Amino acid sequence: MRKMRLSPSLTACNPSCPPLKVRGGEGGVMYGGGDGELFSHSFDSRSVLSISAILFALVFTLFLAGCMVGPNYQRPDVDVPEKWGFEEKEVKDVVNTQWWEQFQDPVLNELINIALQENKDVKIAAAVIEEYMGFYGVARSPLFPQIYAGATAGRDRATEEGAAPLSSVVENPANNYQAFLNASWEIDLWGKLRRATEAARADLLSTEEAKRTVILSLVSSVAGAYINLRDLDKQLEIAKQTAKTREESYNLFKLRFDGGVISELELNQVKSEYEQALSTIPPIEKTIVQQENALSVLLGRNPGSIPRGKTIDDLMLPAVPAGLPSNLLANRPDIRQAEQNLVAANARIGVARAQYFPSISLTGLFGWASTDLSDLFSGPAKTWNWAAPVTAPIFTGGAISGQVKAAEAIQQQALIRYQQVIQTSFRETEDSLVDQRKTKEQLQTLKQQVGSLRNYARIARLRYDNGYTSYIEVLDAERSLFNAELTYAQTQGFLFQALINVYKAMGGGWITEAEQLTVQKNDVPGLPKENTATGVKK
Repeated sequence: MRKMRLSPSLTACNPSCPPLKVRGGEGGVMYGGGDGELFSHSFDSRSVLSISAILFALVFTLFLAGCMVGPNYQRPDVDVPEKWGFEEKEVKDVVNTQWWEQFQDPVLNELINIALQENKDVKIAAAVIEEYMGFYGVARSPLFPQIYAGATAGRDRATEEGAAPLSSVVENPANNYQAFLNASWEIDLWGKLRRATEAARADLLSTEEAKRTVILSLVSSVAGAYINLRDLDKQLEIAKQTAKTREESYNLFKLRFDGGVISELELNQVKSEYEQALSTIPPIEKTIVQQENALSVLLGRNPGSIPRGKTIDDLMLPAVPAGLPSNLLANRPDIRQAEQNLVAANARIGVARAQYFPSISLTGLFGWASTDLSDLFSGPAKTWNWAAPVTAPIFTGGAISGQVKAAEAIQQQALIRYQQVIQTSFRETEDSLVDQRKTKEQLQTLKQQVGSLRNYARIARLRYDNGYTSYIEVLDAERSLFNAELTYAQTQGFLFQALINVYKAMGGGWITEAEQLTVQKNDVPGLPKENTATGVKK
């Protein structure tokens, strides 16, 4: 393909110089005459001065293109507290590390790796980034000249009975061949295109932060779901152990009843407690299966069983991460996403305001036209033109002012939403910090209560065996112990979840670490492999 090139030979005010010839101009429409004659042009000194004036005007226009209407973005002032309301004395600088490894459970680590690679929400977020990368390219493209090529070939016949009869030397019908390059370029005099590019870039960055927000939620959800699963396993173990103990007591009391030692009332009391323990098992088992199914979906797989690692008693509690309230503005991707949305909305005000001003474009065409294909690329067949159309709004019935008003309102919404996200992040961090502290205190108290109730149940059993009290006292002690053990196991899970929420609320560099894992390949031992084409597990 031949490139457009403007190569004039300019000799200032010298009559002996040959005429100015232009190779490769830019412009409008080409026509081939029936006799094959084409337009040719030569320039005198006045033409040279005219082109010099045009070039000067073009340079001046490009100089003015540095102007941009609309407000430049400035980060809004935010009321940031100096410190947290519930600061921990013992904190560690672990906000930029893979905090889930502090649990010291290899199975959990592998589950999180699998989720980062296979989770459907992460894949959707990555695809959205690609979509907006395309939008960014579309928005940026008008900043550059748009060049196209074309060719036509045809044959046509003109009427011989028209108002102006055809000359006998004109071939009728006649062939028509054309080949051309045309170009157009809108001069971004008022910054409309640059503001649109700024907005598209902010949209792209917003989608990247949205993906990181998905990763933040995913890692927290997988860790929380696994902790909840191990917590349910502990509750199921307690329920089954209690049911087994009460079954043994029931069998013993049944023998005593058969021997006439105890009354039917005491036998039914023991039996009711045994059946009550049995009734707690199915709901826990149901919840375990549902939790496994939910975790499987987070892993990007069909519902199924989940491998286990350490028990909840053997898991290590992660440290509370260090961090100031002001760090949230940089650490949380949802805040950065909201800010990029604000940047985009701010830039679109300039796009709307730029419509008040004239729009200047450069258009041009260079090519060949002939009635004879063999002469198409000969010198006389050349044709070209160029133009610089200017359009300006005179009356639009309030359309432009309406667009400006709408853009300003959208920017205000984005600003308020940005402030709202920051306030929500402060609340979530404060809530998680107080949650983990008070849950620790609650867990310590429950631990002491479980110890006391075990002593109570042991002493009540001894008193009953020695005839000092009725079996009702034993039943009360065992019932209280069973409930306290279940509550203790649940509170263990709550404490782990509270610490997970602290990392989720504070954000940090660990999100970048997790994002890097989305492109790595790992397999979890014990997890079924899935054929992505059929959905069938192997």
